[in-house]
Amino acid sequence: MKKPGLWLALAAFLSVPAQAHWHKAESDHFVIYADAGESSIGRFAEILERYDAAMRLVTGFKGEKPSPSNRVTIFVVGSERNVRKLAGDGSDYVAGFYVPRAGNSRAFVPRITSSYGEPDFSLVVLLHEYAHHFMISTSRHAMPRWMSEGAAEFFASAKFGHDGSVSIGRPAYHRMGELAYAKNVSVQELLDHKLYEKNHGNGYDAFYGRAWGLYHYLYFEKSRRGQLDTYWNAIASGTSEHDAAIKAFGDLNQLGKDLDSYLHRSRILSYKFKPEWFNIGPVTVTEVSDGMDDALPLIARSQRGVSREQALELLPEVQKVAAKYPRDPGVLSALAEAEHDAGHDDASIAAADRALAIDPKAKNALIQKGLSLFRKAESSKDKQAAFKQAMLPFSALNRLENNNPLPLIYYYRSFVEQGKNPPELARKALERASQLAPFDQPLAMNTALMDAGEGRIAVARMFLEPIAANPHGGRLAERAQAIQTALTDVKEGSPWHPSPLMQTIDGIDSATAGLPDPGN
Repeated sequence: MKKPGLWLALAAFLSVPAQAHWHKAESDHFVIYADAGESSIGRFAEILERYDAAMRLVTGFKGEKPSPSNRVTIFVVGSERNVRKLAGDGSDYVAGFYVPRAGNSRAFVPRITSSYGEPDFSLVVLLHEYAHHFMISTSRHAMPRWMSEGAAEFFASAKFGHDGSVSIGRPAYHRMGELAYAKNVSVQELLDHKLYEKNHGNGYDAFYGRAWGLYHYLYFEKSRRGQLDTYWNAIASGTSEHDAAIKAFGDLNQLGKDLDSYLHRSRILSYKFKPEWFNIGPVTVTEVSDGMDDALPLIARSQRGVSREQALELLPEVQKVAAKYPRDPGVLSALAEAEHDAGHDDASIAAADRALAIDPKAKNALIQKGLSLFRKAESSKDKQAAFKQAMLPFSALNRLENNNPLPLIYYYRSFVEQGKNPPELARKALERASQLAPFDQPLAMNTALMDAGEGRIAVARMFLEPIAANPHGGRLAERAQAIQTALTDVKEGSPWHPSPLMQTIDGIDSATAGLPDPGN
């Protein structure tokens, strides 16, 4: 929970009068909100789409186009100070961040960077985080930390030309100071996360710079061609990090020497993709309504995720805007979200109904109404009828957007919340949601628990692997590791459920583990 003083300070910063007018840019993979001019936000969206297209050319990954609600939504909040306040305590050096959630992924950056040439650090941060988002979507197998961060740095050092070209795999200039002056990280430490943690702990070092260097070296160096794929395939098949490295790279001392020599080269290879090689969809830019112009700074705070205390502080401001614009469905949807976050389910449903009476396709109103009805159903005497009613907004959302993961998730939950065994269609719906949003690790946790309960142990392990390997995963990663250990001797086909003791220790709820309400 954030300190009230910090939250109030953020309110002051994000409630200053707009210098321009908020615009919304939409493209195949992004939705961007910015208090900026139409041309600036349009160029920014085009840059990001070309970046996505360039990554697809490098990796060969096609993938299906995300459904509208499963795109990454970016809020441009005005300054790095605002970003740090949104990020919360312990974020003194944050220049942008990304929150991955099924149907509700959000990124927060200080400013639009649509200039060409060397990107500023805030854009590099966004490119880095989107690279993680992209790479997670390409494989169910977890990358070792050095490889995950090295790949993200490899892509994030992109450069965008005036002619529409994109360069990928350039030197990570933003890591040069780190490589020159920070504590060195050996190849052995990069390739063995436990050894790295033992020797470095939480101290600042050259991990990111060295991870970029090793990934770049293995990717482009002719004498080591194919070794990175061999290593990755060995990791994916269950080989330990150390053994996979020996198998793929041979003498690690020699690899370290070769990497040091590589990093001192005056020139290194990179890709430069011509604009005609890209086939990106259209970018649409619209000016938001006057009501949304007032509401968007508040929506950014809400959709970052709020505690109950923060929601209660935010609610009067949203109510004030809603009173000023009582016929704006976007504002009323924001009010429904604020009321839900504050725990006022009846008020949330009423606000959502007002929005839907004006615009029956107001998706956030459908979501907030569904969430509030679900919460009310949990304490209903007639749970069957209550959850049937709660599914109606999500069913309407599914008709509007068939591949939105939220209706699929809540269809599954509508059974488990009643203590019922979900039918096959509901189980398939949860797995489909996890396929649509592979970046949502809590969702993957819930899917793994479902599969383990059905005796599909190998599939459960597949879903657990990237969660357990996430070095920033905190308690969720610890839970995944505990479940992996518990599944070690479980035979395929044998149903497994967390013991009551494990649930108490790890906070695992086999019915709804890892499925928080969107935005919280």
